[in-house]
Amino acid sequence: MEVKAYHRVNFYDTDAMGVVHHANYIRWFEIGRVEFLRTLGITLGDLMDAGYVFPLTDVSAKFVASAHFDDELVVVTRPTALTKVKMAFDYEVRRATDDRLLVRGHTQNVFTSRETGNIAKLPAKFYEKLQLALAGEDAPKDAKTL
Repeated sequence: MEVKAYHRVNFYDTDAMGVVHHANYIRWFEIGRVEFLRTLGITLGDLMDAGYVFPLTDVSAKFVASAHFDDELVVVTRPTALTKVKMAFDYEVRRATDDRLLVRGHTQNVFTSRETGNIAKLPAKFYEKLQLALAGEDAPKDAKTL
């Protein structure tokens, strides 16, 4: 399963050369991850209300081409691994107008107790939805976030 989220590059996302600053892609991975979860009916608010947070433990990015101010981007998010305590995602950030690959990325998150900060097993009500998505079960494919 993959989910596509959309983002238009703001002026403040760019550097003095008019190119998107590399740190923004990590934020856009988060946009993709949040939309992926929302597509499954899981919000970060739901996780926090249940006593869980979802911090990153690993992130990587391979920069292929540059984005610029006002480009519309497509953040493609795919789950790649799931256990009861962690989940990993792969990303592609593409320019919408020409489908040019700009960045490939990867993140790993761990499910953590909001109260203690310790790694915690995710309850079945969330875990089962994530398992279905990883198995490729049908769900809406696109989310719009401009």
